[in-house]
Amino acid sequence: MKAMLITVVAAILAVGPAVRAQDLVKDTKKAADKTADVTKDTSKDVAHGTKKAANKTADVTKDTSKDVAHGTTKAAKKTGTAVDKSAKATGHAVKTGADKTADAVKQ
Repeated sequence: MKAMLITVVAAILAVGPAVRAQDLVKDTKKAADKTADVTKDTSKDVAHGTKKAANKTADVTKDTSKDVAHGTTKAAKKTGTAVDKSAKATGHAVKTGADKTADAVKQ
């Protein structure tokens, strides 16, 4: 009877640490799962933020490109106008010079 009582008490004493170890394993698994969830959520947030930043950068680049193209077009038009005026002025000067030369030759 004494041996049986010792065996029962030993079994009861062994169950306590085993239950605590099992609880510790469960708590560790819960903490690991929470860490994984937070990491996953953070990763999604970073990816979303990166995508938004990339889209904004693309928009700014597109707008800048349009502005540069518009400025280049305006500059080309102004250059064309200036060349046209210069050609007309040169033509007028040549005609005037030719007329004066012709008048001088006639005299």
